[in-house]
Amino acid sequence: MSQLLNIGEAIAVHAALTPDKVGARDLARALTFRQWNERACRLANALLGLRLRKGDRVAVLAYNCVEWLEIYAAVAKAGLVAVPVNFRLLSPEVRYIARDATVKAFIVQDELFDRVEPVRADLGIPETHYVCFGGRPCPAGYRAYEELLSRGAATEPAASVAPADAWAFMYTSGTTGNPKGAIRSHEAGALIALVTALDFGFARDDAGLLVMPMCHANSLYFFSAFAYCGATSVVYDRKSYDPEHLLGTLAEQHVTFTSLVPTHYIMALGLPDAVKRRYDAAGVTKLLISSAPARRDTKLAILEHFSNSRLYELYGSTEAGWVTLLRPDEQLSKLGSIGREFTGTARVRLLDEDGNDVPEGEVGELYSRTPYAFSGYWNLPDKTAEAFRGAYCTVGDMGRCDADGFYYLVDRKKNMIISGGENVYPSEVENLLGTHPRVRDVAVIGVPHEKWGESVHAVVVLHDGETATEGEILDWCKDRIAGYKRPRSVAFIREEEMPRTATGKILHRVLRTRYGG
Repeated sequence: MSQLLNIGEAIAVHAALTPDKVGARDLARALTFRQWNERACRLANALLGLRLRKGDRVAVLAYNCVEWLEIYAAVAKAGLVAVPVNFRLLSPEVRYIARDATVKAFIVQDELFDRVEPVRADLGIPETHYVCFGGRPCPAGYRAYEELLSRGAATEPAASVAPADAWAFMYTSGTTGNPKGAIRSHEAGALIALVTALDFGFARDDAGLLVMPMCHANSLYFFSAFAYCGATSVVYDRKSYDPEHLLGTLAEQHVTFTSLVPTHYIMALGLPDAVKRRYDAAGVTKLLISSAPARRDTKLAILEHFSNSRLYELYGSTEAGWVTLLRPDEQLSKLGSIGREFTGTARVRLLDEDGNDVPEGEVGELYSRTPYAFSGYWNLPDKTAEAFRGAYCTVGDMGRCDADGFYYLVDRKKNMIISGGENVYPSEVENLLGTHPRVRDVAVIGVPHEKWGESVHAVVVLHDGETATEGEILDWCKDRIAGYKRPRSVAFIREEEMPRTATGKILHRVLRTRYGG
């Protein structure tokens, strides 16, 4: 019986074929494929030595660093499941994910202890199963990452891992206010890696810079593609985005590819010409722009500066994987389009509420059939069923198709806001603001922002007789929700001014028009 290799097995192959080639690095440390594989084996065996069993979940909370690549490979080798936690989340959000996934171990970077410690007593994780790494000594109750590795054998773990087994739970913000754990299997990871390498033309001599957070599907998919084809994964481990530093890194690390959001490009290409000329961009041969619409002038600036590069734009999701791709020769002729089907994707379908295909040019809900779609939402069978029509998967995006077969998004996940490449679901922010004692009703929308694409704007109705200022509302949110989700502006209106449907639902699209969205 033939089966696809999981990521741990793929790295082991390259450890045998090109043992001394650098396979993984961040800006401080480099690992050859042999070293990467050995450390992943040690970690896998050490985790199993903690009496973790196949399918147990291991949460990871860290900034971008090369350890992510070791951990993703280790859990694959051990038959465990990674639960990446966004470092921007606050303690209550971390608690929800860890408890929902029934996490059995937690690996934490030292700079993020403050996100775990306030809720640690609520997580039900054995004291011996907290692991820390970083430059500081581990506090009481944590095992040192390197010490744990030293206890594990360097041999391949004796674990039975099947292609359909879960590799990661990728938590996505939910329209109900709580994130959902999208189950990604080893088979899906291998297939999307191979298809990505095929469509982008990745090969062994490529070096991909992973700027997007390693807890995001974007970096998971691309690092997998690099690992399967024997290319080098470079984790960009800066905690804040510095456009000049990025340009320097692309040159100094001999990067051939990176994936960025429009904001990244706008900031980098907005630097003075004298600054940009300091850094040789000739080695970059492939670039991706995604997560938000890109203007024509932005694309032209990218192509002018990175003159040796081919520019791609894609649409996908944590659940479906890559769905469509706008290829280099289509960037300007099909401006605003998300492209046509990605290699390996069946025809995309745009369906009406009854499940019928809509005519050309009309708007429908976007469904795709991909061989690497997620296996469902963890412990949410009803939500999983809602995401599928037969073999076709949707995340609720609305789109239309032109006469040439190119797709255009009309509304991203209904009312989702994309700020600096991060997805913000209005309902999650609305649920929080709705608990403010003075707030009677609230709607959250995205409004245009020159730097971040969109910023979060709250439209608030106060209880009769109550008063509040914008500053008071913004300050109240500070310690209650992640920074990128917090409103940046607030408008106060009367109840009768809130636009609604006949059934009482708030019309977010009307508010977006009213406030410039």
